[in-house]
Amino acid sequence: MTGSANISAAAAAAAALEATNRGESVALVTVIAGPEPGAAGKRLIVTSDSVRGGLGSSEADAWAVDLARESLESRWRGLRSLEVGDATWEIYVESQHPRPELVIVGAGHIARPLAHIGSLIGFRVTVLDDRPEFASERWFPDADKVAVVDFAHPFRDVDVRPDSYIVLVTRAHEYDYDCIRELLSMSARPAYLGMIGSRRRVRAAFEALVSDGIDPRLLDDVRAPIGLDIAAETPEEIAVAIAAEIIAGRRGGSGVPLTESERVLRRVARKHESKKGAG
Repeated sequence: MTGSANISAAAAAAAALEATNRGESVALVTVIAGPEPGAAGKRLIVTSDSVRGGLGSSEADAWAVDLARESLESRWRGLRSLEVGDATWEIYVESQHPRPELVIVGAGHIARPLAHIGSLIGFRVTVLDDRPEFASERWFPDADKVAVVDFAHPFRDVDVRPDSYIVLVTRAHEYDYDCIRELLSMSARPAYLGMIGSRRRVRAAFEALVSDGIDPRLLDDVRAPIGLDIAAETPEEIAVAIAAEIIAGRRGGSGVPLTESERVLRRVARKHESKKGAG
């Protein structure tokens, strides 16, 4: 419920940081100008299931909460004017969202450069493995979390959400099987699920899952083999190929070389030829 107590800028920033660290999105509504003296600077903090603060008017609060929820959904930010009775409120609305999580299952030679790249492109990186000597912060200084897990239940302590990106780079297809089976049993589906391996290894994992009663249609969204085709060979190159596929999926890219999609030279040549013909 909306409270009447004003929230300072410092408290609002701290609350937003706390929410995003918990994996929650948060919207902040700030009064720029209002009908009453002292209205400027009043704030509302809105998450998916809570509202804190207040603007000084229950009707203005209701409008502001609606705008905040719109910002949470669409990520827009900016100034809005609210007409409440005969009064006009100028408010600024912005939302902040947690970094998406990249969960790397398997802590081998591909996981190391992938964790580094994942951190560079804005992900919270979690690395999981069942071998303590591999699942070590020493090998993954860029990761936010490194944990030793049982591959029979690797996501027991991982909050898999719709903004999770999961990469399976385990050392054997039986571990891929365990991971995918557990993921498919969850209510939430990750934004991305990819599995490394040769065609033979991928087929073995898929056949085991289907034989165990998994609907093949549920496997349609598994990216396997993983990564864009850039003829990658080294662990670092393979990590780049995986990261490129993740970025393309996240941003809606096609993966087609920009030279092919833009065809700048072809347009220039066509324009030049048309000018020659007109002359």
